[in-house]
Amino acid sequence: MNTTNIRLLGVHKYEHILHAMYNYINKNKINHVSEIWFLEHYPVFTLGNLDKFQASYISNIPVIKTDRGGHITFHAPGQQVIYFLLNVKKLKIGIKQLILILEQIVISTLLYFKIYSYLIKGYPGVYVQNKKICSLGLRIYQGYSLHGLALNVKMDLSPFSYIYPCGNANIKMTQISEFFPKINLNMILPILIKNCKKFLMIEKKNINFFHSIKLC
Repeated sequence: MNTTNIRLLGVHKYEHILHAMYNYINKNKINHVSEIWFLEHYPVFTLGNLDKFQASYISNIPVIKTDRGGHITFHAPGQQVIYFLLNVKKLKIGIKQLILILEQIVISTLLYFKIYSYLIKGYPGVYVQNKKICSLGLRIYQGYSLHGLALNVKMDLSPFSYIYPCGNANIKMTQISEFFPKINLNMILPILIKNCKKFLMIEKKNINFFHSIKLC
C-alpha cells in the first residue's frame, strides 16, 4: 500500500466525523492517499442502509441515519471506532475482501489478549462466546471505502438492550473488559495499529501520524 495517514482523533460527535469523511475524499481523492481514523463517539445510535427506523431518539440518545451497510448499532466512549478511507480502486480490494481483512485485524488483536473469537456466516462482525464484540459496516464511494468497525473495549453496553444488533434479536453484546478487566483504549491502540499495518500490508516508511482532521 502507498502512503497511508493514520489519525488518532479522540472523542467526536458522529455527524461531524461523517461529514469529515466525505469532505476528505471529495477534496483529496486525486492524491490517492488512504487514511485510517481511530476515534470514539459520544453516545449515538446509527442506522445502516437496511434499517427502516424512524425515531430521532432512543432513551434520549440521538439516532442518525447513515449510508453504510448493515443495521442499527450503538457508539459511545470506551468503544474503539476505526474508519478506513482506503483507495480500494487502486488497491484492487473488493468490499467482501475488505470486510474479511477488518475481521482478521480484530481477531488477531483479541488473540493478543488471549481472547479467542470467531465469525458467524451471514452476520458480519466478530464474536466471543456467542456474543458480539465488534460490529462492521462499509460503503464504497468514488473508489474509496467509508466507515469501518467498532470494537467494544470498556464501555456502557446497556443501550444495546434497546436495539437488535445486526437486526437479530438473539445477538447479545460483549466487550474486552469482560475478559480482560484492566483493559483501556490506550492499551489496545498500538496492537490495533500493528495489525492494521500487517493485514493491510502497510510499510512503516509509508505511514504518517496525525492527531486532527478538518471537520468542515
